[in-house]
Amino acid sequence: MAGAKRKGKNAIWRKIHALRYEDFKLWCVRRLPVLEWAPNYNWKADLLPDTISGMMLAVQQVTQGLAFAVLSSVHPVFGLYGSLFPVIIYAIFGMGRHVATGTFALTSLISANAVERLVPPMSSNFTANNNSTVLGLSEFEMQRIGVAAAVSLLGGLIQVAMFVLHLGSATFLLTEPVISAMTTGAATHVVTSQVKYLLGMKMPYISGPLGFFYIYAYIFENIKSIQLEALLLSVLSIVILVLVKELNEKFKGKIKVVLPIDLVLIVATSAACYYADMKHSYGMEVVGHIPEGIPLPRSPPMNILPEVITEAFGVALVGYVASLALAQASAKKFNYSVDDNQEFLAHGLSNVIPSFFFCIPSAAAMGRTALLFSTGAKTQVACLISCILVLVVIYAVGPMLYWLPMCVLASIIVVGLKGMLVQFRDLKKYWNVDKIDWSIWVSTYIFTICFAANVGLLYGVVCTILIVVFRFPRATTLSLKHMKEVECRFKTEADSESLQAVKIVSVNNPLVFLNAKKFHMDILKIIQKESTCAQQLPEDMNKYEQNTLLSPLSNGNCHGESSLQQWPSERHSLILDCSGLTFFDYTGISVLTQVFMIHHVHFIVSTLFYSVTVFCLGQTPTKSTVPNSR
Repeated sequence: MAGAKRKGKNAIWRKIHALRYEDFKLWCVRRLPVLEWAPNYNWKADLLPDTISGMMLAVQQVTQGLAFAVLSSVHPVFGLYGSLFPVIIYAIFGMGRHVATGTFALTSLISANAVERLVPPMSSNFTANNNSTVLGLSEFEMQRIGVAAAVSLLGGLIQVAMFVLHLGSATFLLTEPVISAMTTGAATHVVTSQVKYLLGMKMPYISGPLGFFYIYAYIFENIKSIQLEALLLSVLSIVILVLVKELNEKFKGKIKVVLPIDLVLIVATSAACYYADMKHSYGMEVVGHIPEGIPLPRSPPMNILPEVITEAFGVALVGYVASLALAQASAKKFNYSVDDNQEFLAHGLSNVIPSFFFCIPSAAAMGRTALLFSTGAKTQVACLISCILVLVVIYAVGPMLYWLPMCVLASIIVVGLKGMLVQFRDLKKYWNVDKIDWSIWVSTYIFTICFAANVGLLYGVVCTILIVVFRFPRATTLSLKHMKEVECRFKTEADSESLQAVKIVSVNNPLVFLNAKKFHMDILKIIQKESTCAQQLPEDMNKYEQNTLLSPLSNGNCHGESSLQQWPSERHSLILDCSGLTFFDYTGISVLTQVFMIHHVHFIVSTLFYSVTVFCLGQTPTKSTVPNSR
C-alpha cells in the first residue's frame, strides 16, 4: 500500500516537473525568439540572400554609424560600436526578422541635446591633447560618449520597465498619422542639423524650442561664410546617390546585386580628398582619425542619470515607436506576427547592454530596413553577417576613413532619410479619408518642428484621444422604424463556383484607433471558425436561400449572425453591415482594407473562395471578390 502511494506521488511529481519544464520552454521561446527561427533556418535556401543582404547592410551600417555618431556629438568611432552590439542583442530578443537595428538619426539627435548641454565645446577642463587610456582619445571625447551612453542606459531601462508593466498593449494609442507626422518632423530636424556640413559652415550648436528656425536664421545671417567647394561636393553627392538608388530600385528585379553606391562614393571622395589635399588646400572638414579595436567595457557615469532623464524618455518613446512601426510593416509584408510588448524588451536590452561598450542610443532605421526588403533578406542572419563586416572595419579599415569629407557623410544621411521625408505624400490620403486625421498630422508635424520629436509625439497622442472623446457623444443615431427585413438570395451561377455559406457581421459603433485592432481580431476569429466548420459539411447541397435580419452590435464587439444552414461548396460570403458605423478615422479604414487583404492570404492556403460584400443604408450593396489562385 505504502509503495503504491509513493509511486503515485512520484508520478504526480514527474508530471508537475514535466509541466514546469514545458512552461519554462515556452517562456524561453517567447522571450528569446532566436530559439524559434534559428533551429529552423534553411541554410540552402536562405544563406545566399542573407549573405548578399548582410554585405549591403554593412555598408549602410558603417556610413550611418559614422554619421549618426557625429549627429550625436560624439567621436565617429562610437557609431561603429553602435552598429555592432545593438544588432546582436536585437537578433536574439527581437521578433522583427527584417528589422535593421543600430544607430538611428532621431535618437542620436535627442541624445545630442544632453551631450551638448552637459559637455559643451571649449568648456571642459580637458583639451584635445589630454589623452585618456581608452583608444588614445581625449578625455573630452570620453566625457561626451559617457553622457550619450548614460542616455542609452536610462532609455533602455525605461523600455524594459515598460515591458514589465505590459505597456506594449497601449500602442494602439499611436495612430499612423501621429507616427508619420512625428517621424517626418524629426527627419526634418535631422536634415537641418546637417546643413552646416552640407554648406561647409562653422556654426554653434543650436537647440531648444524654435531652434529649427534659429538655425536657418543663423545661416542666412552668415551666408557669406558658405564654403563653395563643400557645397558643390554635397550637391554632386546627393544627385549621384538619389539617381543610382532610384535606378537600383527600378531594376532590382533584373539584377541580382545592387550597386553599393554609398561605398563607392565613400571610396571615391576619400581618395579625391587625399590626393587633392582638400583638407589643407580648401579647409574642407574630414572625419579624422578612427582608432582601431574595441575597448574593454565600462559602466556609464551613473551620477548624471538624473540629469538626462528627459532625453532618456525621448529616446525610449521615439525609438520604440519608430522601430515598432517598421517591425509591424515587416511582419505584415512577410506574414508573421510581432509581439508589441516583446519589442519593448528587445529594444530596451539593445540600449542597456551596449551602453557598457561606449554605444550611443539605438533603434531601427527605415532606410536600412527598406534595404533588407529590397535585397531579399530572409532572417536576422543578414544582420549578423553585417556585424562580421563591421568588425572588419573596426579592426582593419577604420583608419582609411580619415579623409572622408564630412559633407559627403552629411549627404548620405540626408538621402538615407528620403523614406521619412516622402511621408508628406500621406497628406493626400488623410485628406481624402478623414480631414481630422489630416489636421492631426499637420499640427503634430508643426509641434515636432517647433519643439522636439518627443513633444510632438505626446501632443499627437493627446490630441487624438481628445478628438475621439469629443466625437463619440456627437455620433448620429439612425432611425430604423421603417426598415423591413432584408432578404439576401444567393444562387449558383453557371459560370462561377457555387456559394457555400454566408456570414453577416454588423458594425454598430465608430471604427477608430481605439477599437480597430479588436475589430480586426474578431473578424479573423469569425472567418477562421466558419472555414473550419465548412470543411465538415456534406457535398450534395448546392442551392439555398437565406433570410436574415441584420441586428446591431454592442460594446464595440463584432458578432457574426448565425447562418440558418451550412452549405457545401467552395465559396463563402462575408457581409459587413455598416449601417451603424457612425464615423471612422484613417486607422479604421486601414483595418477594413487589411481585412480584405488578409482574407485573400488566409483562404488561398485553405483553398477557399471568399467574397466580401458591404451593405450600407441608403446605398446600393457593393461586392468585391477575392479570387482563388488555384
